[in-house]
Amino acid sequence: MSEKYFVQPDLKFIDEITGLGAETLKKCFQCATCSVACPIAPENSPFPRKEMIAASWGLKDKLISNADIWLCHECGDCSELCPRGAKPGDVLSAVRYAAINEYAQPKALAEAVKDPKKLPFLLGIPAIWFAILAWVTMVGGETMTKLFHNFGLEWSHGGGHDVIAHANFVSTWLIDLTFVPLMAFVVIVFALGLHRFVRDIHANAVAEGKTDKNQNWSPKEFLQAFLGVLPAIIKHDKFNKCEANQDRATAHMMVLYSFIGLFVVTNIFFVVLYIFHIPGPYSQLNPVKWLANISGAALVIGSALMIKNRLDKKDQVSSYKDWYILGLVFALGLTGLLTEMTRLAGSEYLSYFMYYLHLIAIFNLFAFLPFSKMAHLVYRVTAMAYAEYSNRK
Repeated sequence: MSEKYFVQPDLKFIDEITGLGAETLKKCFQCATCSVACPIAPENSPFPRKEMIAASWGLKDKLISNADIWLCHECGDCSELCPRGAKPGDVLSAVRYAAINEYAQPKALAEAVKDPKKLPFLLGIPAIWFAILAWVTMVGGETMTKLFHNFGLEWSHGGGHDVIAHANFVSTWLIDLTFVPLMAFVVIVFALGLHRFVRDIHANAVAEGKTDKNQNWSPKEFLQAFLGVLPAIIKHDKFNKCEANQDRATAHMMVLYSFIGLFVVTNIFFVVLYIFHIPGPYSQLNPVKWLANISGAALVIGSALMIKNRLDKKDQVSSYKDWYILGLVFALGLTGLLTEMTRLAGSEYLSYFMYYLHLIAIFNLFAFLPFSKMAHLVYRVTAMAYAEYSNRK
């Protein structure tokens, strides 16, 4: 007797991914050109044909818990060769964003980030907050100095009022009291999401026979697999195998390395300030400042190239989720450079204003990181590590 499979389409899920950039989904007639064209799809059960089938039927659970959607780098080869213009790359991009929303908590925040009508609130809340911190710093500085002195601490890290130092505009203490808890929140959100994510993709892989592992999970082996895929990620090997959008690799590498560089700079100056008690601004001859300036310039150039690439690809679907993160990354880099340039030019209030905009951009990028398209940095790396761990070839 043959087995029966009951399919329960989720029509709301179809509407969701259609709204996220998968408008061309229904054009697919399952010719499998996409799976043949993809240069990075595994030979055993390649993508994205099976994902296109699942998306067409609204099989949300089957897609959301599928690690293969993250192995796709949206290089565009499948979309360019599709005879029906179904754009599988855009469909998988929409499915990935739906997966981000699925694993991110709280849901209300995830919904707000993907809704363009909520953008004024996402920008307005940190704008008001940092305006309050600037007022506290500039108006209540004397009171705060006395208060901190009672605890043996120094309130101002600005190097005196005769120096253009951004700590004189918004205290470093207030900045760190904002961003340290914020980063803890982001880490917790990602940790909770990744716990469910890894559990789901492992159960899915076992059920579909995509792995030779059993239900038992080995964190040690997974960590080894993670370290094993890092070189491929750093070198962007997958991007370089693609043809249609191979030029995206350079821009993505510039943005990736710039964030790594800025992360290193931030941590070094944090230690210098709080351990060695050496306040900024620091000399432009400082090698760490070199790294900061180079990373900032790379962030602006790389994000600008990514924006240009999207504008040039007239046939590529670009939704709000794409422009939100691209605009935010570009604004982050540009305001950072302008903050430094106006300070060096001696324009105090213009430098403070640029720093204010820079803080808003930083807040938006990191506070909403688990809910934006940029969360793919975490989920894709995890999926690639799982593919290595599970011997997905």
